[in-house]
Amino acid sequence: MSLSWILRITRNGSHWFVSHRPSSYGLLLSNNSHSSTRKVFNCRETYSWTVPSFHVFKHQIHHQSSSLVEEQLDPFSLVADELSLLANRLRSMVIAEVPKLASAAEYFFKMGVQGKRFRPTVLLLMATALNVRILETETGSEGDALTTELRKRQQSIAEITEMIHVASLLHDDVLDDADTRRGIGSLNLVMGNKVAVLAGDFLLSRACVALASLKNTEVVTLLATAVEHLVNGETMQMTSTSEQRCSMEYYMQKTYYKTASLISNSCKAIALLAGQTTEVAMLAFEYGKNLGLAYQLIDDVLDFTGTSASLGKGSLSDIRHGIVTAPILFAMEEFPQLCSVIDRGFDKPENIDAALEYLGKSRGIQRTRELAAKHANLAAAAIDSLPETDDEEVRKSRRALVDLTQRVITRNK
Repeated sequence: MSLSWILRITRNGSHWFVSHRPSSYGLLLSNNSHSSTRKVFNCRETYSWTVPSFHVFKHQIHHQSSSLVEEQLDPFSLVADELSLLANRLRSMVIAEVPKLASAAEYFFKMGVQGKRFRPTVLLLMATALNVRILETETGSEGDALTTELRKRQQSIAEITEMIHVASLLHDDVLDDADTRRGIGSLNLVMGNKVAVLAGDFLLSRACVALASLKNTEVVTLLATAVEHLVNGETMQMTSTSEQRCSMEYYMQKTYYKTASLISNSCKAIALLAGQTTEVAMLAFEYGKNLGLAYQLIDDVLDFTGTSASLGKGSLSDIRHGIVTAPILFAMEEFPQLCSVIDRGFDKPENIDAALEYLGKSRGIQRTRELAAKHANLAAAAIDSLPETDDEEVRKSRRALVDLTQRVITRNK
């Protein structure tokens, strides 16, 4: 990691490489080289958080080549060719015998509608960032063949993740009775709820077939767990009690399930396919988890403050659906009486207006941005904890992954 990257992160106010403190709300990282088991947001699953000592960072700073000049990288352009191939394969993978089902399944895989493919981009960059062992130890045609085969398997993870993600969007739109998605009419609006649900189910089945073809039990378990978490998160959102809606811990657990679990488990799957150690696999997991949480926290902010064409000026989508997010929860810490407003529900405009008034007087938006930045920096720290390498392509991909953490918290759509 170049010194300029350190300085950029430091300017954001997070001196994590000098003095690291565990983050709040159950998001814990070990600051030593020993393994420790923590509950993730107090749920039944446990993970072993293993992060190399942060003293390593200072060692790397002083021993990294001073001739390395940080480039301005566009993470998406680094994998643009692969993203194009991936988009073509995704469209071919969702072909169905029933024409209407095929048309529904490919609805969000059409050119120009698929968005920037954020998750596949992260996973393809992670693949390059972690394929050090293959790149350094294999030579000749045999090594080239191994590298090519590994890349195909990791590309498959990116495809599977995107199918699971889109399936979850289709199901969410039905549950939320949404009218639009990615700037166009939602599938449930265009073709009806039943077809939308079946299209989501179809995508999940295709993802399962592709996942089984990898013949890696641990990877299958990771992605199956992510699907389970998506269902758990949506159920938590639909069935929360008044007390749970006012709980930041409950909210963060739900956010991990709904947003961060898929990308974190997929990043870990990329590492496992590369034959990386448990420690490196957990760093990949940490990157995906914290990036996903930062992404959703900024989404929460933009729901109130968004000014892009795609968002409108404060769409207020969440609060209109009765969903309490981080800015309101932080505002409630300053104004406890806001909880009674939440209890009354947001069916009436005056209750929404009251909640917005409290939010405007609070630091809810600012504190949510600060929490997002904290998770973004934890994601960057995970990348900077990876074993050193002299391979420039690997280092470039790692810089791009760090760059993504800052793009996530500065985006406006």
